[in-house]
Amino acid sequence: MKNLKDKVAVVFAASGEIAGAVARSFSRHGAKVYVSARNPDAANQLAREIQSGDGWAEAAKVDALNETEINDFLGKVVADNQRLDVVFNGIGAGYDEMGGRPATTEATFQQFMAPVEKICGSQFLTSRAAAKYMMQTRSEGTILLLTAALSRSKLSNVAGITAASAAIEGLTRVMAAEWGKSGIKVTCICPGAIMETKRISGWIEATARQYGMPLEQLIAQYKSLDILKTNLTLKQVGETAAFLASETGVAFNSHIVDVDCGKLNIL
Repeated sequence: MKNLKDKVAVVFAASGEIAGAVARSFSRHGAKVYVSARNPDAANQLAREIQSGDGWAEAAKVDALNETEINDFLGKVVADNQRLDVVFNGIGAGYDEMGGRPATTEATFQQFMAPVEKICGSQFLTSRAAAKYMMQTRSEGTILLLTAALSRSKLSNVAGITAASAAIEGLTRVMAAEWGKSGIKVTCICPGAIMETKRISGWIEATARQYGMPLEQLIAQYKSLDILKTNLTLKQVGETAAFLASETGVAFNSHIVDVDCGKLNIL
């Protein structure tokens, strides 16, 4: 199905695995996709992949924490198309940016704030810039944010990224309320851990080393919380994003959409 046929979609932080999957799904569903990242090689590679599959894609170097670059990029997209239909920001934060996983009593203020400033700050910047252009062009588009299931989990030594994840959910509801009168939909995607990604596989390996646990035991411990005995995939996350950006997906406006096949430890 071409749920997004003739739609103009923008993906920020497209060098990430989730953002890449979302961009591919947007293209498969007929959207014209602009992909951006701080790493121009990664963005160009993704654009070429989409083009090789008969999709339309254009790449740009954009820092999703730089307000000027964000505005200039979206301004070009709107100038080229006179509309802006879908925006997704897939920015993430690694444990290395937080100094590992320090206890809350030991983490510095800078370590705590790092993921708040990066992932929540970036979502704020890209979303509000997108909303301004959607209002100007009367596009009545969809803005999709990304958070992590940490927002409703109870894990130790991850105070900063847990706070940032919860903040993104609150930001989603506020923006949906403010911009709904202009026909703009705002929804947040909350995936569970995707085992096929480098970030999750790397985190599991690092945790196993840190606590001296067999890797298989840690994986089994995580999987024991699955309601369905299946693994969430990047493609499923991408297809969910495409659905939420479609006309049918409007029913989920302002919601936090869990994409995890069901987890016993997530509220």
